[in-house]
Amino acid sequence: MMSRIILKKGREDSVRRFHPWIFSGAVASVEGEPSEGDVVAVYSSNGEILGCGHWQIGSISVRLLSFGTETLPDNFWEEKLGACLRMRKALGLASNNGRTNCYRLVHGEGDGLPGLIVDYYAGTCVLQAHSVGMFISRSRITEALKTIYGEGLSAVYDKSSGTAPFKAGLDLCDGYLFRSVKAADTDSGYVLENGHRFIVDWENGQKTGFFLDQRENRALVERYASGRNVLNLFCYTGGFSVYALAAGALSVDSVDSSSKAIELVDRNIELNGFSHRHHSFCEDAIDFVKNSQEGRYDLIIVDPPAFAKHRGALHNALRAYQRLNAAAIEKVAKGGLVFTFSCSQVVDKQAFALAVFSAAAQVGRHVRILDRLCQPADHSVNIFHPEGEYLKGLMLYVE
Repeated sequence: MMSRIILKKGREDSVRRFHPWIFSGAVASVEGEPSEGDVVAVYSSNGEILGCGHWQIGSISVRLLSFGTETLPDNFWEEKLGACLRMRKALGLASNNGRTNCYRLVHGEGDGLPGLIVDYYAGTCVLQAHSVGMFISRSRITEALKTIYGEGLSAVYDKSSGTAPFKAGLDLCDGYLFRSVKAADTDSGYVLENGHRFIVDWENGQKTGFFLDQRENRALVERYASGRNVLNLFCYTGGFSVYALAAGALSVDSVDSSSKAIELVDRNIELNGFSHRHHSFCEDAIDFVKNSQEGRYDLIIVDPPAFAKHRGALHNALRAYQRLNAAAIEKVAKGGLVFTFSCSQVVDKQAFALAVFSAAAQVGRHVRILDRLCQPADHSVNIFHPEGEYLKGLMLYVE
């Protein structure tokens, strides 16, 4: 029998507004003995059914999968994942247009599937479970992916070892959940993004292997890179570098502290035929830009990893963003551009803009905001869950 979660009086309002999280402080009682990851039914204090979702131990007690229903229908996964694919087709990302064959299929709460990330790479779906419920649902998710893609799916790879709750006693071992005979052909190849080629290492790379969330911002850099000397800090796989070189940048220098990242950058640059205008450096990004010649670069990309993964690290993160942006703004050429980003969810747009403002004031240069940047449409934000808007950026003109 399904366990029932009864909320305290007055704590059902957020659920009625379709927010997908129920915090532990809102729970009055639990009827039954749910195991972590079980689907539980949620009721108001007066007995009204509010929805159902995955039970979890921690500050978030339930991640809701359905509203107004006590159970999930038998075809739940096929319907939800099918809706995700239809939206990506409407965006032109899953249309087999010959220019882009990689995109995010499922973006957690943004797609009504809290705790689940699925990225699609030219036939391979890479899955990351951020909750116990999604982790134990992997086989059903895999079967649903096979149903909605048909022959378009060659493999499903589970990469949840770094995202699923490690205290839950799960067998966290990355590996293939499904692999067809033709999967070997795609493993050794590359993906296409806006006509550019990239090698994706979903087994050993960061996240699911490639930062799909910067696709539109890379295209924006491509619009402005022609005839410029470009510096790409925290370059990882070299996405921004490839786009800049394709646009006709005079030169591009790519910097990352990871030697594995630099190896992958060089392979991607060579894959796209741009080696003669590119140099890579395995160095600390802040040290590199501070030691660079003033005015050497007239377009600088600042795309660091998340400096704050929880609110306790917010203060230090904002100081780090200020130092990093001050160095870039100080060194960029007169009339140059700086594309700067934060992917820390706990750093909101206003706090990030204030850190960049402080950086500009610190070095005493006049700076204009030309554009405010965000995550692309396949990393959708649920209007009832604004916390899903994590990527923010600014395009700056420096006089």
